[in-house]
Formats: sequence, structure tokens, C-alpha cells
Amino acid sequence: MERKIKAFILTVVLGCVLCGCSIEETNGMKISDLEYTIVEEADLPEELKTQIEEKKAADFKMTYEAEGELYIVHGYGEQATGGYSICIKELYLTSNAILFHTELIGPRKGEPASQSPSYPYIVVKTDYREENVVFE
Repeated sequence: MERKIKAFILTVVLGCVLCGCSIEETNGMKISDLEYTIVEEADLPEELKTQIEEKKAADFKMTYEAEGELYIVHGYGEQATGGYSICIKELYLTSNAILFHTELIGPRKGEPASQSPSYPYIVVKTDYREENVVFE
């Protein structure tokens, strides 16, 4: 029995090593800020609009590339009311990644907000880069 357990563990370890999986960490050290534009829904590529529509009910993070541009999207899922906004805290390049940090800001007290559910998301566009995007 002990022999079977050792054989199983060895098989799992070898499988992990042979499949070539790796975890790449970003060191987080800023090399430079990235210039970006916040993209309104009307200006989004149709395929990206469709993908956002399919995912908007739940929290989601995605990237989309078109015509030399990189679109970075963070959606916060369904919220009970309207009146939400999203603040871009940071968008910068590290040695091996693009870091995108946003924050959802709730409706202000005393301000009227729609009582219908809302699906806040933000889309920024920057020049296309090969690095992976890390969402914070």
C-alpha cells in the first residue's frame, strides 16, 4: 500500500514537471506609466461589446487586442443600484507585466441613484504590448 502511495506521488510530481507549467510573478516595480484613453461603450469594437455583454453579470477582467491597440477591461458585476463609478488607481509597466489597478466607488449618500441594477465596468485603450496584464 505504501508503495502505491509513493508511486502515485511520484507520478503527480513528474506530471507537473513535464507539463512545463510555471508561475511568473511580477516584481511590481514601476518602469513607466502607460498612456491610455477611457473608451466609451459607443466606441468599442463590436466583438468586444458582445464579450462584455456576456460577462457583465459577474465580476470579470479581460483584455482584447485590435488593430495595434490593447483594450483592458474590468467589470464589477451586478450592483443593486445605479450611481457607481470606477476610479483608475494605476496603469503602469513593470519588467514583465502591465499592472492595472481600479476601484469601484459606490453611490454618494444623499445623491439620487437609479433603483435598477447596474453593471459597472471600465475599458481603457493603450498601445498593444506583449506583456500580460495583472489586475489589482
